Amino acid sequence: MTAKIVLFGATGYTGARTAEAMTRRGLRPVLAGRSPERLETLAQRLGGLPTARADVSDPASVRALVDRGDVLVSTVGPFARFGAAAVEAAVDAGAIYFDSTGEPPFIRSVFERYGPEAERSGAALLTAFGNDYVPGTLAGALALTEAGVATASVHTGYFITGGQGGQPFSKGTLNSLAGTLLEPMYAWRDGALLDEPAGRRYRAFTVAGRARPAVSIGATEQFALPRLAATGVAPRLREVDVYLGWFGPASKAVHLGSRVTPLIGRTPVLANALTGFAGALAARASDEPSAAALASATSYFVGEAFGSAGQPLARVLLTSPDGYAITADLLAWAADRASTQGVQGTGALDAVSAFGLEALTAGAAEANIVPIPSPA
Repeated sequence: MTAKIVLFGATGYTGARTAEAMTRRGLRPVLAGRSPERLETLAQRLGGLPTARADVSDPASVRALVDRGDVLVSTVGPFARFGAAAVEAAVDAGAIYFDSTGEPPFIRSVFERYGPEAERSGAALLTAFGNDYVPGTLAGALALTEAGVATASVHTGYFITGGQGGQPFSKGTLNSLAGTLLEPMYAWRDGALLDEPAGRRYRAFTVAGRARPAVSIGATEQFALPRLAATGVAPRLREVDVYLGWFGPASKAVHLGSRVTPLIGRTPVLANALTGFAGALAARASDEPSAAALASATSYFVGEAFGSAGQPLARVLLTSPDGYAITADLLAWAADRASTQGVQGTGALDAVSAFGLEALTAGAAEANIVPIPSPA
């Protein structure tokens, strides 16, 4: 029997694109959100889909969306402020949960706080199932598998080229970035997460014909790749790092700034001033990114495996256009497959452990995430 699919946050930018991607696959999700009027407008545009009102300020309304085995997809962000209600509803119901977050502290809370609760209830939680951070997880897993037992470390990187013609990110994405500026990030070393500020590590990757700088962040790879390695693929894995290359030449400044981030975070006046300034900039942005900027952008995702002496063992390079299309198509694919075939396991899962590497590679290809020869 096919499980019910609920899309919570359907009328936001990412939510609406996800609803469109779902209907292109022939799915009929329940569109859920705060505004019945906006939900009805979207529902009629997409062929008369069912709707349900739900608001994070009323957790019972979110819990009423799903029953055991249903699929709940949440695009309600910033997730640090608004994400808990959907996760808690899925855990309580024993449902399968996906979200579109790119916020590392929220990702960590799903794995460390909600994961054990989900195991007990039979729920399955898949956070950050979009442009952040499925493609890098896939690239890292493919590189790790190719390099095999000799692998000691894996690095993944996220890059965008082009993007000219206006605002490249939605207001929701910018609000999420503003909300995590001073939050602690993490790396993975010798079987455990290591706390560190964003940007602590700095390196360059060869992408699209030249070296591109990037700085370290927390993501899902620090959870997913050690799990894959522990299955016997790479028992000597000791290091997983994730790098973000969106800042271009400013990456060095972000790296140097990481030295004072902890101090700012411990100083309320400075912390409030910085987050307030970032929030004010985000508030001035348009709700939607520029169509011209998205059309001219190309995304790249790099996975590199290294041996114990730092020697390169394997490199995988994936590419795709338009990060928001990636997120919408990945969420639609995952909801479709989970509603008909379920997922592998319970608790806090990652894309590889939930679907397997072969199925995930095929699903990514449906979202136009494809390999290209390396180097490129």
